[in-house]
Amino acid sequence: MLDSDASPVRLALVAEDPLARGALSRALSEQGGDLAVIASGTLAEVDASRSEAAPDVVLWDVGLHPAEPGGRLDAPDLGAPVLALVPDESAGEGALSAGARGLLFRDVAPAPLLAALRAVARGLTVFDPALATLRATPRASTPTVTPEGLTPREREVLALLAEGLSNKAIADRLDISEHTAKFHVNAVLAKLGVQRRTEAVVRAARMGLVTL
Repeated sequence: MLDSDASPVRLALVAEDPLARGALSRALSEQGGDLAVIASGTLAEVDASRSEAAPDVVLWDVGLHPAEPGGRLDAPDLGAPVLALVPDESAGEGALSAGARGLLFRDVAPAPLLAALRAVARGLTVFDPALATLRATPRASTPTVTPEGLTPREREVLALLAEGLSNKAIADRLDISEHTAKFHVNAVLAKLGVQRRTEAVVRAARMGLVTL
C-alpha cells in the first residue's frame, strides 16, 4: 500500500497482450513522473521477476476475451491491491470475484487511470460508473485462510504484526530488508482480504492464527 500521497506509485503492470502492455506503459509515462513501473509483462513473467521492491498497486489488463463462458479469472497475487481493466461487465464480475479492488474499462483515458491507480494504491476502491452496480452484487465468500495458506515467513510476519511492529522493526527482527518485510506484510494483508495492518491482526486473531 502507498505510504503517502507524496510517494511515487510503484506499479506492476500485468497484461498478456504485449500490444496492450506497451500502449499502457506509453500512456502512463506521458502523465508525469510520480509513477514507477517496477515490473511489466505477463503474469508468469512478472511473478518470476519479483524483487525486493514490492509494488504499491497492480494494473491488470484482463484482455478482450479473459475467460471462456463459465471460466474463472485469477487475479495477480503480488502482495498489492489490483486495479483491473475489463472489456465489459461480465469480465468485471469475474475480475471482482478474483479479488480486484477496482474496475475500469480498457479504453479509460490516461489521466483518470493514473488517478485511479493512486487511489487503489492508498487502499481505496475505484469503479467506472457503468460498473458501479457490481459493487453491490454479493460476491462468493473468500475461502478462510488457514495456517497452511500462509508461508512460514508470512506466519512469522503475522506474529510480529500482532506485536505491533513496524516494517523496519519486522525487518530487523527477521534479518531481512525493509522492502522484503513490506512485501511479506502486503502478502499477508492480501491473503487475509484486508487493507490495514490492524484489520489483519483482528481477523487473524478471530481465526486463531495469532493470540492477542
